[in-house]
Amino acid sequence: MIKLRTLVAAAAALAFTAQAAPAQDWKAKYPELVFGKIPDENASGTTTRWTPLTDYLTKQLGVPVKLRIANDYAAVIEGQRAGNIHIGMYGPASYARAYLVGAKVEPFAIEVNGDGSKGYHSVLYVKKDSPYQKIQDLQGKNLCLVDPNSTSGNNVPRFMMNKMSIDPDKFFAKVIYAGSHENAVIGVAQGTCDAAFNWWNTEDESNLLRMDRKGMAKAADFRIILKSDLIVNSPMAYLSDMPEDLKAAIRKAVLDLATNDPETFNKIYEGKAKPYAATSHKDYEPVVELIKFVDSLRKSKS
Repeated sequence: MIKLRTLVAAAAALAFTAQAAPAQDWKAKYPELVFGKIPDENASGTTTRWTPLTDYLTKQLGVPVKLRIANDYAAVIEGQRAGNIHIGMYGPASYARAYLVGAKVEPFAIEVNGDGSKGYHSVLYVKKDSPYQKIQDLQGKNLCLVDPNSTSGNNVPRFMMNKMSIDPDKFFAKVIYAGSHENAVIGVAQGTCDAAFNWWNTEDESNLLRMDRKGMAKAADFRIILKSDLIVNSPMAYLSDMPEDLKAAIRKAVLDLATNDPETFNKIYEGKAKPYAATSHKDYEPVVELIKFVDSLRKSKS
């Protein structure tokens, strides 16, 4: 006769196997995951800032997570559309672009500022000792933008300038895509550009302040002459057609990062941010509409 204890043990083993099977299924299909980051700073800075996160995710998920440093914003978009980048750290506009071109992506975590807010601004920098006091003073000068898919470095600026009846391609002598937020600031510092758009969270944090802390620029040498309305903060997005248990594991690991591994979290944000919060596509619908509008401006010119 089979003992009751034996039956209970067998049932428990079957239950464990049933629970473990899905995890084993996705690990077989995804023996390695790729995390892609838009290049808002130079490659060495991106590596230093984000490699600890991929190391953390590797431990939490039980499969290697590799950091892919994209050459431009479009590379992350195309990587997710092709299914080669499983998790992407976007700006709002680059996520919206990924959505619009048909990438199967789903935002699940949003950055949160140190003051608890979930938004940032596009600002226009000039040198502190320059004569420019407003954007109208820059007619015939050179402007540095960041990347066609940058939110604060291209799309919001173009939206703002359109409201001011400024066609940047006619108003400025040159419009230069610098490739990154850092390069745009450097362009002004070196005189390649007379002004540059960039991201700015609060008085306590911005790309310029990060560059100051790294010795790449002196914040005191610059002035802001234009600031946008609030833009929703940047999202992290995974491929929406991945298994639900894999997405749940990624989501939990990221949302718990600041608690589980505060050193890694602070490495990314230098103590200037609060833990990630949950988000969804709905939060980025206004940005999708913004991108559609900026696209319509470009099409109307051509």
